[in-house]
Amino acid sequence: MNKKIFWVVLFSLFAFKSNSQEILARLSVSAAKISTQVDKRVFQTLQTGLTNFLNNRKWTSDNFQVNEKIRCNFFLNIEQDLGNNVFKGKLTIQAARPVLNSTYESPIINYLDDDVTFRYVEFQPIEFNENRVQGADPVAANLTAVFAYYIDIILGFDYDSFSPRGGELYFQKALNIVNNAPEGSSITGWKPFDGQRNRYWLAENLNNNRFALIHDAIYAYYRSGLDNFYENENAGRDGIMNSINYLNTINAENPNSMILSFFLQGKSQELIKVLSKADAGMKSRAKDILQKIDIANIASYKELK
Repeated sequence: MNKKIFWVVLFSLFAFKSNSQEILARLSVSAAKISTQVDKRVFQTLQTGLTNFLNNRKWTSDNFQVNEKIRCNFFLNIEQDLGNNVFKGKLTIQAARPVLNSTYESPIINYLDDDVTFRYVEFQPIEFNENRVQGADPVAANLTAVFAYYIDIILGFDYDSFSPRGGELYFQKALNIVNNAPEGSSITGWKPFDGQRNRYWLAENLNNNRFALIHDAIYAYYRSGLDNFYENENAGRDGIMNSINYLNTINAENPNSMILSFFLQGKSQELIKVLSKADAGMKSRAKDILQKIDIANIASYKELK
């Protein structure tokens, strides 16, 4: 079901207005590690420009109300001055999704990209053209390519969470950016040989039929799971367990894949809380699976006794 239609129907049924569409981004730029010889006002200008870029650009073909926007946070920590107005840093991306009939917002994305290189001259236009991703200056274009890529990932996850495989278009857009990404000696993160967990592998996993169950896992976790808790906690927990089973199948067929760690990042405490009142059988199975597929949080899942 189209996401806008979904919410129109939902409004008529529950008198509920979604605040989970389009982009409402807060962005911070830090340059504390950059030499004092560089005018720090440049980075304040960059912060303003990027914030406007994220919030004012039309990212989808749907029509959105102000209270329908996806809440997300970006933190760009600039750590190196490579000269000639070229900088290198890390980008933290966080996005949340409201749960039906509650004030709770569930983390849908919580990720650190530690490989962002770009050129920025104060007041230069911050633009992105998906038909010409590399732009005239690839190192300058890499800045907006990275941000546009993560906006498409956020949109894809959000749409998947409201309708079965509803985010396909945006995952394809992210892959298009990967396939046409800026190239240069200082630019990395877009190629399979740049590492095992980067922008290439995330988009590849999300568009590869071998990982198709991830889309069912996203939908089960949010729409069949968390959204059901107000009406029926047991049904909600069943939805969460279905999602965990999908993830287990993905792991069995594709061990150590990037998409699993990406999906689970920041969810351990939420999962523990959701499953805390489950019956012993569900707790035991969930614990066994989660300790296998979310190795970084093995100790946390011991709480599922």
